[in-house]
Amino acid sequence: MDILQNLRNEIDEIDKQLVELFEKRMETVLKVAQYKKENNIPILNKSREDEVIEKNVKYLKNKGYKRAEAEFLKSVMAISRKAQAKEIFEYNIEVKDDKKSELEYLVSNEAACVPKKDKINVGFQGVPGSFSEEALLEYFEDEVTIHNVREFEDIFRALKNNEIDYGVLPIENSSTGGIVEVYDLLRKYGFFIVGERTIEVNHNLLGIKGTKIEDIKEVYSHPQALQQSGEFLKDYPHWEKIPYRNTAASAELIKNENSKGKAAIGSKRAGQIYNLDIIKENINYNKNNYTRFIVIGKNLELQSDYDKISTILTLPHKAGSLYNILSIFAEYNLSLLKIESRPIVDKSFEYFFYIDFEGNLDNQFVKEAIGELRNNSYDFKLLGNYKAHSINK
Repeated sequence: MDILQNLRNEIDEIDKQLVELFEKRMETVLKVAQYKKENNIPILNKSREDEVIEKNVKYLKNKGYKRAEAEFLKSVMAISRKAQAKEIFEYNIEVKDDKKSELEYLVSNEAACVPKKDKINVGFQGVPGSFSEEALLEYFEDEVTIHNVREFEDIFRALKNNEIDYGVLPIENSSTGGIVEVYDLLRKYGFFIVGERTIEVNHNLLGIKGTKIEDIKEVYSHPQALQQSGEFLKDYPHWEKIPYRNTAASAELIKNENSKGKAAIGSKRAGQIYNLDIIKENINYNKNNYTRFIVIGKNLELQSDYDKISTILTLPHKAGSLYNILSIFAEYNLSLLKIESRPIVDKSFEYFFYIDFEGNLDNQFVKEAIGELRNNSYDFKLLGNYKAHSINK
């Protein structure tokens, strides 16, 4: 025991020296941060960090410690970068009650975790035959009561007023990107994403019975459907392309108008529902055309097999602030799935970021990473933890 105690005493003395050296290093790091701030120099200098590691591992007498020494230096430099970021960006976000775990904080302060109900009311934007309805039917396998509304925001209003339990909304398309209105509404209302469904989207030219291509003068559809069918529509420059609420509503309009001079772009199912002819199949230029739909609810829902997390956060408009956030994902070895920026209304050149990454809220590394994200953002919102949907091609 005397030998062990002597060794422990030796480690204590070494640790004391390490603390003194660490403090001295951090004081120098902050001086570097001040110089970078004054001269508008980015925080990260990857070549410099690589040089530091390569130079210092050469000082090792026992080369068996080379990998461990490199990891130690990387950790020290990561801590230094965070300290520089706080110095340069001049913001210190209040750390929430550290007596609670991060998950306990999120649950108690943002939402109660509740299981799905057996019989529920679900809303979608559009009319029967829309891709949103198709996503709804695929996601909710059990019997549900379905409500359709006119606008995206009507889904959020209905959820707020307890008229529905869940809403289904498109959020991004593989051809045309994110649906910005939905991103903005998620931030405005603060509801949670509890699930997702990705479906293949094939657009078809639809018309009343007997319509031929040469009869058509006007084409109606959702703006994204018109855009996704742009290559086909280029061959008919004399057609008037008229944006409409959504693809299924366009099909319904053509049915009601009962004119061979008007056509719609929509799904085969919409054509069947509204008794329209398919004049031309699969007119979207991208034959791998998919739309991702999210299921939103008022409460955060947690299950052990959930593997995808969505967040929204706001950062200062300064060089390196986004890097400071992205480095958190690298440090906690979390796979970043998506990042989308949106301008903040009434704040010129300031943005909020929608971020998807892999993880489950029950994982300790995920909890710690979310704590870092929250404490290094002006504004942070957990949007949900849910099961990612794989595309079956």
